[in-house]
Amino acid sequence: METTLLLKAYLKRLRLPTIARDFEKLGTEAARTNLPYERYLLTLLEQEVLQREQNTLRLRIKAAGFPVLKTLETFDFTATTTLSKPEVLRLTQGEWVDRAHNVIAAGNPGTGKTHLAIALSIAACRRGHRVRFFTAASLVTALSEAQAAHRLSTLQKKLDRTDLVVVDEVGFVALPKEGPQLLFDFFARRYERRSVLVTTNLQFGRWPEVLGGDEMMTGAMLDRLTHHCTVLTLNGESYRFRQSQKATLPGAPTGQSSIGAEPVTA
Repeated sequence: METTLLLKAYLKRLRLPTIARDFEKLGTEAARTNLPYERYLLTLLEQEVLQREQNTLRLRIKAAGFPVLKTLETFDFTATTTLSKPEVLRLTQGEWVDRAHNVIAAGNPGTGKTHLAIALSIAACRRGHRVRFFTAASLVTALSEAQAAHRLSTLQKKLDRTDLVVVDEVGFVALPKEGPQLLFDFFARRYERRSVLVTTNLQFGRWPEVLGGDEMMTGAMLDRLTHHCTVLTLNGESYRFRQSQKATLPGAPTGQSSIGAEPVTA
């Protein structure tokens, strides 16, 4: 009894909560199966390491600020013929983030660009990368507010330490007057230093609309974004439209939608 209490006290001081939780149960099993001491110790340490990795991943995903959690297991690759599944699976390995490359997911509204962006970002989290998720509008708002509060450099340095920043819905809503310059500066700072993943409904030829009609700034920004970049094209019928059509088929419950608990944004 005294030994058990001392073990628990020492494990608490050493901050090994998983071992403290499991050593008695695993010790009983080890004694029953004549498991060597080394194997028993290895099992305890493995449990502690795995739990710590899971806790770290959970915190990393929470810090990213995803609006919802999405994985590729629920992504419908059959909905678009313009997207290469092998290429997407290659991106989940995270080498592009290691090399400070970019990804642009472009296509029609409702084709799963945000779903894909979140799934790739969670894959990056699993590989130990730090990620932040913004819409283009929320990123500009954050930068603008930081600038007004004279702490823009502080925010920029924080984002500089982030391995991957997702900028969702570029071109979806109009930016405030100072938005184009702030967005350009953000992408320019990350060029060949850190990765970005951009989703957009606009063809590149319409990107001047994002930057207040400034074609020179647009050209410079796209030049940086598309250098060392994988462009994923998602064209097809809107996921939301397809789901609403299913809900109206004969036999579907009246007034109910089959969209489910995982809505896919643009």
